Amino acid sequence: MPIYEYRCSSCGFQKEYIQKMADAPLTSCPECGRESFAKMLSAAGFQLKGSGWYQTDFKGGAKKKEDAPAPACGAGGCPACK
Repeated sequence: MPIYEYRCSSCGFQKEYIQKMADAPLTSCPECGRESFAKMLSAAGFQLKGSGWYQTDFKGGAKKKEDAPAPACGAGGCPACK
């Protein structure tokens, strides 16, 4: 279950709550009792580091076209020879 961070705009009380995504957001401040308790925008609970999963996972798939050698016809009539 995700952790949501709430802050009261009246008294400044701040706390984290574990809630289901389907649960209604909290609105009543447990400290002052006013209806000014709101979710805060906070950082995600994970970080993607390094060069990326796509470069380290599933390698060995189809090669890029630029990796293929140019055709060697030698006649000079094809775009590869120009």
